[in-house]
Amino acid sequence: MMSDSIWDPLVEELASRQRADRKVELWLRDDDAVDPTPALDRLLDLTGEFAVPVTLAVIPALTDGKLVGRLDKTPHATVAIHGWAHRNHAPENQKKQELGPHRPRGVVLDDLARGLSRVTGLHGARAVPMLVPPWNRIDAGLISDLGSIGFAALSVYGPPKPASLAVVNSNVDIMDWHGTRGCRDHGLLVQAIIAQLQHAFDGGEPVGLLTHHLAHDESAWLFLERLFAVTAQAEACAWLPISTLIGRGPGKGK
Repeated sequence: MMSDSIWDPLVEELASRQRADRKVELWLRDDDAVDPTPALDRLLDLTGEFAVPVTLAVIPALTDGKLVGRLDKTPHATVAIHGWAHRNHAPENQKKQELGPHRPRGVVLDDLARGLSRVTGLHGARAVPMLVPPWNRIDAGLISDLGSIGFAALSVYGPPKPASLAVVNSNVDIMDWHGTRGCRDHGLLVQAIIAQLQHAFDGGEPVGLLTHHLAHDESAWLFLERLFAVTAQAEACAWLPISTLIGRGPGKGK
């Protein structure tokens, strides 16, 4: 296990916010949920233990009532719409996209409307009308049409861009997708969270943690457990439900 000294800078950062009477805001998005699995159970149990709201980006075409039954026991979990089938339509020489310019606009929008209808029909009030594009990529030309098919928010990765609907992006990904494909170095993740907190202090977005429960190695689970424990001890720190962030208005997560 990583030394606790790695976490000291975050502990001090949170303490300094408390002394300044400044709130620290975080939120959690976990992608690719489809079915109940041991990994999903572990995520839901861990977030439940620390009262951390979690937004699951669910793949509409691949899910069914089994996930509904599991989440009925989990009041702190909400579900968003993760495209339609998480299927790549880009050529081999381009980055993967399901919602890119490679198909007719109407076809893509029909898929998204179908995905929103399916997830809402399955999960009812637990579903939030937020689109999480597979691979965090979407053709910019589609965004202005999302409201017309029922979406109230969009969530990708990185700094938000102005849009006609709420944009609530993740900005700290715990996974090393281009290296080990396991958890990133814990010390580097702590520094990334602190950097985002400082950005938020200057008017930026809350810390949006991105996880993928099906891809987690043991290091990822250890990181989450330690992060939740550290933030639980900080009075100035709050993990927010996605509904709060969406409610702040178009193009804003703060």
